[in-house]
Amino acid sequence: MTKKKLFISSVQSEFAAERQMLYEYLTTDALLGIYFEPFIFENTPALNASPSMVFLREVENCDIYLGIFGEHYGFEDPEGLSPTEREFDAAALHSKERLVYVKQSDRRERKEEHLINKAESVIVRKSFVTPEELRTAVYASLVNYLLENEYIRTTPFDATFHPEATITDLNEEKIRDFTYTANRKRGFPFDKDTDVDKVLTHLNLIKGDRVTNAALLLFADRPQRYFITSEV
Repeated sequence: MTKKKLFISSVQSEFAAERQMLYEYLTTDALLGIYFEPFIFENTPALNASPSMVFLREVENCDIYLGIFGEHYGFEDPEGLSPTEREFDAAALHSKERLVYVKQSDRRERKEEHLINKAESVIVRKSFVTPEELRTAVYASLVNYLLENEYIRTTPFDATFHPEATITDLNEEKIRDFTYTANRKRGFPFDKDTDVDKVLTHLNLIKGDRVTNAALLLFADRPQRYFITSEV
């Protein structure tokens, strides 16, 4: 599978160690290294382009924006905005998944406090004190991302929703034949004329337009299209 691109954003001088730590951690961890490709500007080769353009292009091309906010707002452009705030705004503009981590401090610059309040108004953020706490929080967030998007699975195979198939991939006649036989022989509570969605919902085989792997094995025209080993 193609790795998810993860853009790490922060004031570079304040979080130099944390940025490098996260980059190395995400590229070497046995689980996260399979699914994520982190980006930090420090590892970018010399390019004939302004840093701000590189930043914003990488944000536009990433899948996940990971912001680390602390005490300092950073360098301000002629419009009074820092690269970190530009990157956060670009991630929002392009509807990227946004993860924000805030270092606890009572010495925060006013503009940095404003940026944190801005982030808190639209997303949930996590706080940390040490680099180890940051690493743990990032790990938890990314594992949760993998679970929510079903890149890794905790449910049984048959109960897992297929990432691509929909209810239109099921054969309605097969479902009605099953309903008729199950009603006649086993007292199934629906008959052949019952709405197909109602039957599948009762069997816990669909959720909205999504279908489980079991639904495909039972009622798809060609289950082998989805599971090459499904032929008995």
